[in-house]
Amino acid sequence: MSRQDAPWSEHGLTEEEYQKIVSLMGRVPNYLELAIFGVMWSEHCGYKNSKAQLKKFPTTGPQVLQGPGENAGVVDLGDGLAAAFKMESHNHPSAIEPYQGAATGVGGIIRDIFAMGARPIASLNSLRFGNIDDQPVKRLLNGVVAGIAGYGNCMGIPTVGGDVYFHDSFQGNPLVNAMCLGLLKKDRIYLGQASGLGNVVMLVGSRTGRDGIKGASFASEELSDKDHDKRPNVQVGDPFMEKLLMEATLEILEHNLVVGLQDLGAAGLTSSGAEMAGRAGNGLTIDLDLVPLREEGLAGWEIMLSESQERMLLVVEPEKRTQIEEIFKKWDLEASAVGRVTDDGLFSIRCGKTLVAAIPARLLTDEVPVYIRPWREPDYYQKLKQADLTVVRENQPLGSLFKRLLASPNLCSRRWIWRQYDHMVGLNTVIRPGGDAALLRLPDSQRGLALSSDCNSRYVFLNPLRGGAIAVAEAALNVAVVGAKPLALTNCLNFGNPENPEIYWQFIQATDGLAEAAKFLGTPVTGGNVSFYNEFNGQAIFPTTTIGMIGVIEDVSLGLTHEFKNHGDLVVLIGETKEELGASEVHYVLTGREEGEVPSLDLALALRLNNFLVQAALKRLLSSAHDCADGGLAVALFECAAQTGLGLEASFSGTVSPAATAFGESQSRVVVSLPPERLPALISLLAEFDLPHTVLGKVTAGDAFNLVYNSTPLIKDSVTDLTRAWSDAMPKLAFI
Repeated sequence: MSRQDAPWSEHGLTEEEYQKIVSLMGRVPNYLELAIFGVMWSEHCGYKNSKAQLKKFPTTGPQVLQGPGENAGVVDLGDGLAAAFKMESHNHPSAIEPYQGAATGVGGIIRDIFAMGARPIASLNSLRFGNIDDQPVKRLLNGVVAGIAGYGNCMGIPTVGGDVYFHDSFQGNPLVNAMCLGLLKKDRIYLGQASGLGNVVMLVGSRTGRDGIKGASFASEELSDKDHDKRPNVQVGDPFMEKLLMEATLEILEHNLVVGLQDLGAAGLTSSGAEMAGRAGNGLTIDLDLVPLREEGLAGWEIMLSESQERMLLVVEPEKRTQIEEIFKKWDLEASAVGRVTDDGLFSIRCGKTLVAAIPARLLTDEVPVYIRPWREPDYYQKLKQADLTVVRENQPLGSLFKRLLASPNLCSRRWIWRQYDHMVGLNTVIRPGGDAALLRLPDSQRGLALSSDCNSRYVFLNPLRGGAIAVAEAALNVAVVGAKPLALTNCLNFGNPENPEIYWQFIQATDGLAEAAKFLGTPVTGGNVSFYNEFNGQAIFPTTTIGMIGVIEDVSLGLTHEFKNHGDLVVLIGETKEELGASEVHYVLTGREEGEVPSLDLALALRLNNFLVQAALKRLLSSAHDCADGGLAVALFECAAQTGLGLEASFSGTVSPAATAFGESQSRVVVSLPPERLPALISLLAEFDLPHTVLGKVTAGDAFNLVYNSTPLIKDSVTDLTRAWSDAMPKLAFI
C-alpha cells in the first residue's frame, strides 16, 4: 500500500502512529476517529517533538499561580491581583493570508486570556519577514501589520510593544508571534476542565463553518510556493464578534456561572473537548446535531475540525444554563447546549442517538507519542565562527557607516508600524511603544506592569545555546531598564523541521540556553508555544526563541524611558565593552553574511544589572536609561537623543577597536543619563552591585551628535540629519 492510499496519510500520521492507535483502541478507528487522532497527535496540538525538552524549563516559583498546561499562565502581582499572559504563533496562516492570519492570531491569544477569567489589557507582537526589498515581502508586512491593527484596535485592547526583524531565511515563512496579557483576581482563576458528572457542555459565540479546517495539521507541515491553495486552512476573524464574546464571557464569570471553559483554537471542538475531558479525568460527549452551523452540508469531521473563530466551550451546571443563555442573548450571541460531562472517560461524538466516534480521552492527551529525535551539530556551526572581521574594524569613516546602519531595515525606526496600532486605548499606557519595554498602570493603583518581547534570531542561528540564553537576558533587561523587576516569561519557539537532525540540535541547544537563563534570572516559564516546520521550499528559518517578559514596578512614576531629558545631564555607560563584532548587525550590513562568535553572556552580571536598575529607579537617581543592544553603543546613544531637541558631546577612552566601541554588541550594557550632582550616589550604587561604568560625556542643548574616542572623532553629525535617515527608512522600505 502506498502512503497516498494509506488510511493514516491524509491525517498527517505515520504508519507507526497508526498502528499504535489501533493497538490502544483495540480496533481499527473509523474516519472521524482517525481525523481526531490526526489533529490531536499533530505537532501543533500534541507537542510530540518538544514535550520532553520543555520539561527542562523552570515553571514554578512563589509568583506562579498557574504554570504551563492551561489556556495561559498566571502570576501573582500582589494586593490580590494576578496577571494571565501567553504568547502563540500564527506563522503558516500569515504566510498564506497575511491579514487574516495575523488577525486571527491576535484573536486566538486574546481568547486564551479571558478563558482564564482575566480581562485583556495589552497585546504585543514579534514579527519576522524576508528581504524587504522584495514586493511579496512588502505585501506580507503590510498585510500582517494591518491584520494586527484591525483586530486589536476593534477589540479596544492596546498594542503596546513588539519587535520586527528582516532576514532572507524568513522569505516565504514569516513569523507572527502574538502575546496578550490580562488582569484578574488571584482567587478567581478559571481552568479548562470538564468537571462534574452530568454538567452541560455549551458552545458559545460564532457559528461553525468550514474556515480553518485542519489548520492544526497545516501548521505541522512545511510550506512551499505551491501552498496558496491552502487558504481554506486559514481562519477568518471578526473582532466585533470577539468583543461581544469577551464581554459576555467575563459577565458569566463574574456571576460565577461556569465550572470550566476553553477557547476553541487549533483543532476547534476536538482539542477543546478532549483537553477539557483529559484534564478532569472525565468523559465528554458532543452531539453534532446540536452544533449551530454557518452553512449546510458540513460533514461530522468538518464540524469537529473546523477552526471557525470567536467560539468558546463552557462546562456549566444544568440549573445555570438558562441564565447563561439569557446573558449571551443580551449580547446578541448564541449559547447552545451541545453535550454533557460523563464518567466513562470517553470523548464521544454523536449525531442524535447515533454514536459516530468514541475514543478514551486520555489517548488523545496522555498517549501522544513523545519523540526525542536524533541530533547533530550542523556543518556550518564551526565554520561560521571563523569570521574575518577586518572589513568591519577597518571600515572608515565610521560616520557614514553609522548613518547607513540607522537606515537599515533592522535598526531604523519602527514608528510606521506601531503608529498603526491603538496603544493608548484604556488610558493605562504609561510608556508607549518605541522604547525598551511598555509600562502599564494597574487599575486603582500607582503600581505598574512592564512588558517586552525579544529575540535575536541571528544569535540563535550562530550559537543556539548562547542565543537562547541571550533572548531571556535581553527581554529581562528590557523590563528592568524601565525600573521594573522581571517576574516571569512566556515564549514562542520557532524552528524548522525537527526531523532534520541539525534543526533538532538547534532546538535542543536553544531551549537548554533558555532554561538555564530563566532559572538563573528567577523568571519562570508560565507557558508558551512551539512552532516547528517553519520552512519554505526546504529552507529553514533562522531559529527564533521569542521571549515575552513581564515585570512589576511599585510606582509607575518611577518608570524610566530611554530619551535624554535635560541639557547638562551626564551620560554614563554601565557594563563592559569587549572586542565583540561577530554576529553583529554592522557586520551583516557591511558583508551580507552571518558569521562570527555571538557575544559572551555572564548571567551573574545580567542579574546584578537588573537588580541595580530596579534600585536606581527606586532611588530616583536617573533621568533616563536605555539598553545597549542591536547596533551597539552608537545606536543606543542616538536613540536616546533622537527627536528630543537635545544633542550629545561624548569623549572617552578605552582599549578595544573604534568599530567595536561604536557598533559591537557586548551584552549587559545600559546607557543612563543623570544630573551631575547624583553621580557620586550612582557610583556608590554601582560599586554595591559590582558593576563597571564609564562616564561618556554630557547631554547638550544643541543639535550636535559627537563621539570622540581616544582623542579621535568616531562620529560627528547632527541629530536632525541622523533622525531623518532613521525615521524615513521604514515608510520607504515598506511602500508597495
